[in-house]
Amino acid sequence: MVSAQSIKTFFEQPLIAVIGVSRQPLKFSNGVYHILKEKGLNVIPVNPNVSEIDGDICYDNITTLPFEIPAALILTPASRTDDVVKQAIAKGVKHIWIQNRAETQSAIDLALKNGIDIIYKQCILMFAEPVKSIHGFHKFLNRLFGKYPKGF
Repeated sequence: MVSAQSIKTFFEQPLIAVIGVSRQPLKFSNGVYHILKEKGLNVIPVNPNVSEIDGDICYDNITTLPFEIPAALILTPASRTDDVVKQAIAKGVKHIWIQNRAETQSAIDLALKNGIDIIYKQCILMFAEPVKSIHGFHKFLNRLFGKYPKGF
């Protein structure tokens, strides 16, 4: 299970690349981007198919970011996750969160092999305080069934 400390450390990062953020407002990844931004996190959108999201410059991929990036949230289809993790490692990212259903075992293994602090099989919206709506209910259920990291 992912540790509470890894989750806390992820949220403490000064800058987080959100890889796979959709340009379509009703898509989950677009909602995640906006919710994290509204909660005061400094997030950078990454999607090769759009140049900006709500006035924020959107980068083609993590390797094109013109600055260091300590953390990345991966919201891509699982078929792209391995390549994204490779790019993040090449960029020097130290903290990676692979959103539920985007993970592959090979991406997790690659991150672990390279000493990355990795979070997977968890929905970031259950931890981005204050947790509201359906994510609050999911958080409650995960705590009830012992699937929520102890100490968070």
